[in-house]
Amino acid sequence: QVQLVESGGGLVQAGGSLRLSCAASGGTFSKYRMAWFRQAPGKEREFAGTISWSGSSTGYVDSVKGRFTISRDNAKNTVYLQMNSLKPEDTAVYYCAAGSRLGIATRADEYDYWGQGTQVTVSS
Repeated sequence: QVQLVESGGGLVQAGGSLRLSCAASGGTFSKYRMAWFRQAPGKEREFAGTISWSGSSTGYVDSVKGRFTISRDNAKNTVYLQMNSLKPEDTAVYYCAAGSRLGIATRADEYDYWGQGTQVTVSS
């Protein structure tokens, strides 16, 4: 059983940056593909980005490409989401997820473990 704990959310002005972290415990972190999803009020949970177990492969939803960067440190059992040039439409609860799928996985049902989420609010 893998436990995931996100941190780093907060309130930021448009154009600013935030770095989210997700610390994993209870499993072999380096075995898992990791991802970040987000859910805005009244909307469905949306895929934001994913990274392979080795960190060699990443994928993003078009709306964040060029602004968000996902990375991981397997020695620290942590995955990160660096968010730059933030926009008000990036406001959401951001969730970290872990799954066993080898290839790119963008659907929530492809991930087995989830964190509790961290709120990101971008003011205009």
